[in-house]
Amino acid sequence: MGRPKKENSLTRQDVIEAAIACLDREGESALGVNRVARELGIQPPAIYKHLDGNAALRQAVVLTIWQRFFAYYKQQTAGVSDPRALLKAGGHATRNFARKHPAFYKVMMQVQLQPTDPEASPIIQEALSFFRTGLESYDLSENQLIDVMRMVNAAVSGFIAVEQAGLLTLNRSTDASFEVMLDALFVAIEHIRAS
Repeated sequence: MGRPKKENSLTRQDVIEAAIACLDREGESALGVNRVARELGIQPPAIYKHLDGNAALRQAVVLTIWQRFFAYYKQQTAGVSDPRALLKAGGHATRNFARKHPAFYKVMMQVQLQPTDPEASPIIQEALSFFRTGLESYDLSENQLIDVMRMVNAAVSGFIAVEQAGLLTLNRSTDASFEVMLDALFVAIEHIRAS
């Protein structure tokens, strides 16, 4: 009867892991069905049994990267409960993850996650949970919590994007500027809390 063909034993997770390996080694341009098929030693149509094209592949990779990011984030913020210290630890965890995995971070920041998508919703809820838990003592309304999350994410991810693009060229430590930004974000959170 012979051995089963490789594409017949392939799982969805195998495809995602191969795509992540390509992305890590070669950057965003390697995140495609044809490149991943070559990585796996199969024909591209075999991937379509698990993921419906490049957009679905990208979405699955991004969701997996978000899960890895959350695991890293939790590890880096474990035992931190003071809201200000948690904001700083979380900001540093995000920046460090982006520095260690620039291609992962870039791709995860380019894919829009929708709360109505059953696969993306848990990622969004987990992100909200970090803020909800970290700022629990602030008794923020749901709208205030969303405002804080958007503000912090925009500031931190914006800083990282500008830094990764090499646009922070003035003679001042980017680490020092990042610290000032995190302190300023906490002042802004206090303002949202009071409003």
